[in-house]
Amino acid sequence: MARIRLSALSPAASGVAGFSLGAAAILLLPVPGNLANALGLLSAGLGLAGAAALAHRNATREREQLLAAIGEVKVRLATNAIRVDAMAKRLDQSPMGEAEAAPAKAMLNELTAEVGLLGDLLQQVATTLGEHDDQLSRIEGRLANPPPQPARIAALVPERIEPRAPEPLVATRHDPAEAAQRRAAEERAALISEALAKGQVEVHLQPIVSLPQRRTRGYEALVRLRLDEKTLLLPSEFLTTVEERGFGPTLDALVLTRALAIARHLGSKPGELFVSCNFSAATWGSSRALAALSRILEKYHDHIGNLVIEVPQRVFRALEPASLGLLGAMSANGVRFALDHVSDLRFDPISLHDRGVRFVKVSAALLLAEARGSTLADIAAGDIAVQLARGSIQLVAEEVEDDPMVADMLDLGIGLGQGIIFSPPRPVRPEVFAEPQPGTVSATVPAASVPPASAEVVEHPAMAPPPAVKRVPFRDILRRATA
Repeated sequence: MARIRLSALSPAASGVAGFSLGAAAILLLPVPGNLANALGLLSAGLGLAGAAALAHRNATREREQLLAAIGEVKVRLATNAIRVDAMAKRLDQSPMGEAEAAPAKAMLNELTAEVGLLGDLLQQVATTLGEHDDQLSRIEGRLANPPPQPARIAALVPERIEPRAPEPLVATRHDPAEAAQRRAAEERAALISEALAKGQVEVHLQPIVSLPQRRTRGYEALVRLRLDEKTLLLPSEFLTTVEERGFGPTLDALVLTRALAIARHLGSKPGELFVSCNFSAATWGSSRALAALSRILEKYHDHIGNLVIEVPQRVFRALEPASLGLLGAMSANGVRFALDHVSDLRFDPISLHDRGVRFVKVSAALLLAEARGSTLADIAAGDIAVQLARGSIQLVAEEVEDDPMVADMLDLGIGLGQGIIFSPPRPVRPEVFAEPQPGTVSATVPAASVPPASAEVVEHPAMAPPPAVKRVPFRDILRRATA
């Protein structure tokens, strides 16, 4: 009789063959009944095991095919994004005017943003599948290796048990000071969340001046959070709590709305003044949050010419394609950007200008360190302003503290400055946020008769009037000279 090797068959075939041999052993072979039953049960078990292995292999193959399909779609989306970017470059090189090319640029930027959003969704699907596979593998591992059951040991109770000395109890006590700090932190976080939910956000403005005239060219909007009449929190005191609780996009929407109200007020003043604002790290990392803010900008499209959005250098270099597409759409609609929190003085002015960057803000301390040779860069500090100016980008020296530092900035050829030496941040006057009355038209006033905008927008002290000059007739001067 020929011998059949079950190991040479596939899992399903070995299962069927095993079950058939078991049945044949029970029905045909003249063996004892117990042995026939054992052979039949063994063969049936082999069949079930083979079927389970086949099902597991099919499920694994389907998951691999699904992940491969997701990867292929992501590659195609990336290819389409590159094609859209190439079309945008060809559009920039076309002889069309800026007004004619603006709608096409906005459409291309929106397509880039949509491609980025689809890529994010596919990444979420792949991450979810991977998490499911990890959970299944952990469950299968637990089923394959069940935890050992504790053995039951019969306790022998002696007739007489000697009394033992009581063991000392070690009480686990928490430090009262640490517990009090924890409670205070939780109460403070609750107050911050409540104030943000009520919209108790204030905006203070610090002017950006031209050098050496020190004439106000714009403002930076700095956010404050009002807990009560006597408590006003700085960003360093509440931003961590806001981002941990997921309120970053809500705070940014409030700040952007107030900045647009200030931009509307500045638009009615001569001098092309602007106001700049910042977004939180959670907003820059979420394309959905940026899309929501871009819809706010579209609603106030008439005032975005006086608005500048500051982007940290580290965040700007790590933006995803979807976020870059949204920034391109904002730039096509008239929004200007400023590169902030600069730590690397190597710039590409043409690339920055193409992304909508019109200002680069560098701390005065970093510029002085570069001028003195404390840091290594590809270009001298005195040439950075000239290099950026070739790309129509203005360099702003921030955190200027005293007059000697102002003189150093002038030696480096920097034309804009910001810091405590010029003015500290001051609250905005409440009437700036008031909605304009319908039907009122602002009269055109000559620039010479308009007082400085800094005294109108924020609560700066009014400038002292110049001393009155007493005119002396020319005859009196001759009389004194000939006397």
